[in-house]
Formats: sequence, structure tokens, C-alpha cells
Amino acid sequence: MARPSDMASPDELKAEILRLSREYSAQVHGANHPVAEERTFAPGQTIPYAARVFDADEVAAAVGATLDFWLTLGPEGDAFEKELAGVLGVKKCLLTNSGSSANLLALSALTSRKLGDRRLLPGDEVITCAAGFPTTVAPILQNQAVPVFLDADPATLNVQVEQLEEAFVEGRTKAVMMAHTLGNPFDLGAVTAFCQAHNLWLIEDNCDALGSTYRGKLTGTFGDLSTQSFYPPHHITMGEGGAVNIVNDMKFKVLVESFRDWGRDCWCASGHDNTCHKRFGWQLGELPEGYDHKYIYSHLGYNLKPLDIQAAIGRIQLTRLVAFGQARRKNWAILRAGLNELSEYFSYQIATPGSDPSWFGFLLMVRPGAGFSRADLSRHLDEKKIGNRALFGGNLVRQPAFADLRKENPRAFRVIGDLAGADRIMNDALFVGVYPGLSESMLDFLIKTLRDFVRRS
Repeated sequence: MARPSDMASPDELKAEILRLSREYSAQVHGANHPVAEERTFAPGQTIPYAARVFDADEVAAAVGATLDFWLTLGPEGDAFEKELAGVLGVKKCLLTNSGSSANLLALSALTSRKLGDRRLLPGDEVITCAAGFPTTVAPILQNQAVPVFLDADPATLNVQVEQLEEAFVEGRTKAVMMAHTLGNPFDLGAVTAFCQAHNLWLIEDNCDALGSTYRGKLTGTFGDLSTQSFYPPHHITMGEGGAVNIVNDMKFKVLVESFRDWGRDCWCASGHDNTCHKRFGWQLGELPEGYDHKYIYSHLGYNLKPLDIQAAIGRIQLTRLVAFGQARRKNWAILRAGLNELSEYFSYQIATPGSDPSWFGFLLMVRPGAGFSRADLSRHLDEKKIGNRALFGGNLVRQPAFADLRKENPRAFRVIGDLAGADRIMNDALFVGVYPGLSESMLDFLIKTLRDFVRRS
């Protein structure tokens, strides 16, 4: 007797595999599905600060791409890059294997000789914010430039723009690179005006802020370059993954691609040859004329591409971005309203004027005299299985890597002011989740837990 697979075509087999994949996902991954109805919750269950939110569509997309077995970036990657660029309204998006790699590529692109006099050279300075995630700043040092740390405002968690002019040094300051903290846009009006006045590059680290707006315009679209992360806690996910957004100037496409793809000069897509129609007609560097353009390297690059399978997942996630953003805003508002009575003990992050954040998390800043510390609160939330996090690296200059670097080389970075705001964030702030997988009963339990903790403190 013939087996079903002996009679089925490849298309029929694939359709059956995807049907079964969807059925499997429905049975196994229910806890990760978008919250369409109130999810059953009981005290003692874990409330993560963030998690993947997906359903059978993402699983089927991943399985389908795996069956096609393109593996490295290919048709799914091309489609996702176009779709993401369309959502943001930028000229081009280039996928990479993480948001941290995206930051490295964006900053590295500024070092290209092809930028002429505006090229970022060793010893040049890049203005950034002292409070945040380390890989917003690490690429500056990795490219032998000098970070100039501005203080953070404990109210917005973003850079104190009043310090921008103090940080500027004619002939040395070349760029600004900073993040929209917890989805809250930094003051893009002040920062873009500063960059325009001094002819500086601007890189927006938009990893925590996909879908946020400033004066009605999406973040990640104001600078020369911007970056995204698609790590699971972020606004959409493809597992590991990220992107560099080329906002207007397409010369950056070739530069970012080169640094991402081994430093090569060739811009042919994977699987394509001779896009320039002169593959064997180039003479660059000290190579012989006619050397194969696919093996000419103009930069000291990396290999930082994701897989096509990840892009297939990302394409489905991108269709959920608006709904995810609405859920994040709703969950943030529920927490803010529910915790308003605790304002004597906590201050809360405020949105930058003119902005509409797609919040990454809900921040609690323990007030002086509250009767408990941030560490006390973190331990209590952990005991109740409520996920919480410090604001990433806190004041980055206090981190071992930066403190040791300053001891070894006091000129490795500059600091403006005393960084009292960044220290306050480091000492007193934590955040809890607002991601779309949280149900109202989870948020109610979180609010009740905080109220009970304050009453007993």
C-alpha cells in the first residue's frame, strides 16, 4: 500500500507540514499568543517584564522558510527590508543579526573614507547620553572615537539637551548618537537643530522605540541613520536580529552593506553576480586591474547578517506592530492610573513634550525618604515572580568596562557635568513590563503587589 508521501506533490507536502505546524503551535504556544481575551492568571505565576508574542502564523512562516532552505538572507530578507522601510517611510532598511550590531554598523559607516572630510577619524568625538544600554556607546570606542557623556534627565530618562553646546568642540565633535529611552523619544527638535547648526551626523538608536512618534513623525526617521532591535523583548521580534535604517541619503546603503558583509566593495546581493556590469573591470587599491570585484574589500568589515528564516518571522511580526503599540500604550496607562496613589513613594517617567511613546517598559523611580530602596523593591517583586529590570547599564561610566578604561586612559571619554541625573537613575530606578502579552489581571496583580509593598514598608 502506497504511503501518502508517495502520492503527494512537494506543494501538497509543504501545505500539510504547515497545517500540522499551525496545529502544533496552537497546542504548545498558547501562552505566547496575543491577548485576545482575558488570560487566566493566579498569584504565584510568573509575570515577565517582556516576552515573545506570536501565534501560528510566525511558526508557519519559520517552518516554510526552513523548508525552502535558502538559509542566508534571501527573498524573505529582501521583502522584510522593503516592508520595514515602507512602514517607517525611510529610503532603505538593511537587516543585521542584532540591534547591537546595527549600532556598530551605523557608527562604523561614519568612518568610511568615502565620506571625505566628514569622515569620523580616531580621536574625533561623538556626543551621547550617560544613562542607557552599553552598545549604544561601545561602537564609538570600538571605532577609536571618543564618547562625550551628557547627563540624563530623571524625568524623561533622556539626555539633558541643555548640555549639548557645552559638549561641542569645533573640529573635534563629528556626530551625536543616542537612544530613545524605554520608547520615550529624546528631544528631537533640540538635537536635530543642534546637529544642523554644527553639520554633525545624527544616529538614532531606535531599538526600544519602534512605533513611537515625535511631533507626529515616527522616531528613527529624524537622523542620518537609525537602528532597530528585534530581540524578543522588543516591539517586534525575529529572535536575534536588528536593522540599520538609511533615512534619506542612499550613499549609506553601500557603506553599511560593506561593513555588514565582510567589508567588500561589491554591492551584489547574495546569489547575484556582476550587478555593476564591470565585475572584472575595476582597479582599486594596489590590486591588479580586472581583479574580481566580489573579492575587493574597501573597509575592515564584519559578517553580521541574520538568516532568511528570521526575516520570515519578522514579516509576520511587522503586521502586528500597530496593535502591539496600542497594547503597550494601554498597559502603560493602566499602570500609571493604578499607581497614581503611590506618587508619594515613586516618580514616573514622563513623555517628552510633543511625543507619543510606544513604551518599552513602565519606570518606577523610588523617591528620597520613601522608606525603602530600589533593591528592596526589586527583591520583593522577584519574590512575587514579577519581572523587573534596572534601567540597563544605569550610569555607564560607573560600569567596570568604562571605569577600567578611564583608569588606563583618562582621555578615552569626556564627561559633561557631574552626571547626577544618571546616578539617580542608576540608584533609584527600575522598570516593569508593558508588553502586549500582559493581561489586565496580571497588571492588576502588579498594582496590588506594589500597593501592598508600600503599606508594609
